[in-house]
Formats: sequence, C-alpha cells, structure tokens
Amino acid sequence: MWGVSAALGRAVFTGKLPLSSVALRPIDPLILSQTRTTFSLLVLLLLLVSTQGWQRIKLPARDLAHCFLLGTLGVAVSNYFYYVAIQKTSVATAIIVQYTAPVWVLFYVVARGQQKLSLQKVIAVALAVTGITLVIGIVGRSTGGQSLHLDSYGIVAALLASFSFAFYNVSGHRILTRYDRWRVLFWTLAAAAAFWLVVNPPWKILAAHYAPAQWLFLFVFSMISVLGAFSLYFLGLQHLEPTRAIIASCLEPVFSIVLAALLLGEVLRPIQTAGIVFVLAAIVIVQRPGNAAAGEDSVVMEPIE
Repeated sequence: MWGVSAALGRAVFTGKLPLSSVALRPIDPLILSQTRTTFSLLVLLLLLVSTQGWQRIKLPARDLAHCFLLGTLGVAVSNYFYYVAIQKTSVATAIIVQYTAPVWVLFYVVARGQQKLSLQKVIAVALAVTGITLVIGIVGRSTGGQSLHLDSYGIVAALLASFSFAFYNVSGHRILTRYDRWRVLFWTLAAAAAFWLVVNPPWKILAAHYAPAQWLFLFVFSMISVLGAFSLYFLGLQHLEPTRAIIASCLEPVFSIVLAALLLGEVLRPIQTAGIVFVLAAIVIVQRPGNAAAGEDSVVMEPIE
C-alpha cells in the first residue's frame, strides 16, 4: 500500500489523476502530508477508544513528550519532504534516496558503540552510496547525448526525508519496547497533526478552496497510506520474524517504481536501474544480522510513509 500511495501522490502532483472535469487547484505536498496525518488520527482515535476506552491511548507525560518529537521531527518532516521529492523528481528517485535511511541508522549505532563495524556493514554502506550516486545522476550524467536532469531541491528534500526517517526509527525504538505499536502510532500522529495546525492553520486550508472530489481523494489516500498499510504490516509481524518482515517491507521501492513506470510512464535509465539494485542490496545487507554480530541489537527499520 505504501507503493500505491507513492504512485497516487505523483499522479496527483502531475495531473495524471484527474479529480474533476474542470481545472482544479493542485494539491500541495504540505496539504497532502497534513490531511493524511489528521484524517488517520481521527479514524484511529475512534477505533481505539470505541473498542477499549480512553485507557487504550493513555501515556505518561514523559512519553508524550517523546512522541511529540517522533511526530514532528520524524513523521511530519519525513512525510512532507518525501512528497516534495516525489513532486519535484520522480517516485523512483524519491523513494530510493529515502530508503538510504538504514545506512544513516547504521552510522549512528556504530558511532554510539551499539554495534561493531564489520565487513558486511562496510559493503552495505558502499553499495548504498554508489547506488544513490547513480540514481540521482552524479555519475553518468549524460547518456546517449541526452543529459540527465534532476531537480536539486527535490534531491535535497529526499535526503532530508531519509534523515528524518532514520531519526524516527532510532528514537522510536525505545518507546516501542514499552508500549504497543498502535498507542505509539496514535500519539505520533497526534503530535504531527498538532504541528501541522501551527504551521498551516485551518483557515489557510479553507482558503485553498479544494473541491469535494479532492477532499475525498485526501481521505481515501490517508486511509490507504497510513491505517491500511500499518494494519497489514502489523499483521505480517504477527506471522513473521521481525527481521524477515522488515526485509519484506523493503520490496516497497520495487513496487513503487514498477507502478510509477506502468501507470505514470516514468522511465528509468539503465544507470538509474543499476543504482536502485545497489541500494536495495544495501538495505537487505544492513537488515540481515551477521554471524559476528550475534547478540547485537539489529538496525530496526519500519516504514512510516
């Protein structure tokens, strides 16, 4: 579902998903990020409270502050820059650059002494750096006489999204060991929604004069990209070991890129395809515990797109 969401976001930004027969104001990435968070929060609140009461979402004040950081610096920032990257570049570029987040997490845990540097990890970093270089066109900038042009702001946005994604996973690890995922998800969404209300108050949203069809799209998009995707991911965790579930989730970039190619006509150059393969290989290597790393904490990555 995260792959479908990436393709839908790109389709709306480029006008390839017409929501009306008349010209409508384009949906801004900020509005997309804000509404998907807010709609998902309201529906999740209704589901949790109606089934188990307010105790279902209760958290101590200290952990609420932790969730506030997760929601703002993690969820809100990551989502916004991810969709800006999709708007400015392509689905393939945005998602592959963002998915270098496991490498930044690896740098962090090694620097903190939580894991030891190994040949396996060095190979993963080398593959990721090489892959991202090929994907964004630093190497092989000209192919067949045609230059590869990518929006620099979009690339920077994708990198910022990857750093924010890494922060979410590192910072969220401790609290997820004490509370169930739905409670943490609720409060991170609540923090992100509150953050967006300050950045983009309701009267600014109303001033955009979005059509009913656009509001319907935004609601459906939020259900698919947040609640639907997380429900299926958590269901998978019940039947798979965490490491295998995480590696399976790394198929998201593959599905996103294939859908963008089939539905949106996005074309990948051979050198970009090679870069994507390198990054995906690096992700799998980082997620696999090495023999020498037995007993170490693994780098846990959970999508939050």
